[in-house]
Amino acid sequence: MTPKNFVSALAAADLPSVFNPWRDRCLLHDRRDAAARRRANLESVLTAALDVRVETIWIARDLGYRGGRRTGVPMTDEIHLTQASALMGGIALERATDGPAVAERTAAIVWQVLNRIGKPVMLWNVFPFHPHECGDPMSNRCHTRAEREATWPLLQSLLSMIQPKRIVAIGRDAHMALEGLNIPITAIRHPSYGGQREFIDGMYHLYGINNEPTSSPELPLGSRYAATAKVFA
Repeated sequence: MTPKNFVSALAAADLPSVFNPWRDRCLLHDRRDAAARRRANLESVLTAALDVRVETIWIARDLGYRGGRRTGVPMTDEIHLTQASALMGGIALERATDGPAVAERTAAIVWQVLNRIGKPVMLWNVFPFHPHECGDPMSNRCHTRAEREATWPLLQSLLSMIQPKRIVAIGRDAHMALEGLNIPITAIRHPSYGGQREFIDGMYHLYGINNEPTSSPELPLGSRYAATAKVFA
């Protein structure tokens, strides 16, 4: 499967009380062509991941309404699109929403770690869409078993396309859902609900990074990445 075909398969999914960022448009925040922009973002990320032959996929539980729902890039909010662009080789990523850029706490911590690691990885979720409470699209809920089973072939297609050597499961729910895959899985605590320190320590240990205090909560990527970052408002 190609990145374009995979994104098309994602865009075809339609589930109740679920926002599909590659298909749906939020009438409150999205630009008219928001879904198309998010499809282009994800296709660019997937193509870059194949080009650099990423060896690791980080997989969390599901999309949040402040992050991947808005950008089309899992675990990445609008504040960190520049870092995502740079880390994947300077690909062009576009905002799909109007108004000020919105931050997500989980994305901030994830990208703090990715900036320090400095190696491209593929970011994903067990359930690839944003599940929300009925009647409250700006809420987060855990996806159901039925929803996971309905979208499991999409995850299998992604793994078949990327062919990672290792999966990092972020959070207990993601780890339990991914058990049984024929790929080595490392479990790391999710950074939310007091798990920030354990997440950072676990990732730095996994990548062999000396976790010394820094003067800034997010480290710059360096000129070799920043010079090629392309994010369009």
